[in-house]
Amino acid sequence: MSALWIGVVALFFLGMGFFGLIAPAALIRPFGIELTAPEARAEVRAVYGGFGVGFGILLGWVALGASGDLRRGIVLAAAVALAGMALGRLVARAVEGPSAFYPAWFYFWVEVLGAGLLVASVLG
Repeated sequence: MSALWIGVVALFFLGMGFFGLIAPAALIRPFGIELTAPEARAEVRAVYGGFGVGFGILLGWVALGASGDLRRGIVLAAAVALAGMALGRLVARAVEGPSAFYPAWFYFWVEVLGAGLLVASVLG
């Protein structure tokens, strides 16, 4: 079962990553950000796109059979990355005030769920 959950999170990262590589402005638009400069689109492609694809590939490899300490390390690194994203959203809400459910709280819960699934897959 843990391989299934890791695979689900891998697909999340891959989906976000490929969307970020292909359509960076569309990916970030729900957050009220307009990417008018090529450098801004390149930054979203790198951080959302490249990072997402990289972690998605690693987690996909784990889901398909990587084992031992390497498996645990990759899964925990991805869990910490997701938890860090969720923490950033909490800090933003504390500093900026209330926010509508979508997009910030929606992605907060996606990140918390993903981190939880990954931690559970390593502990279980």
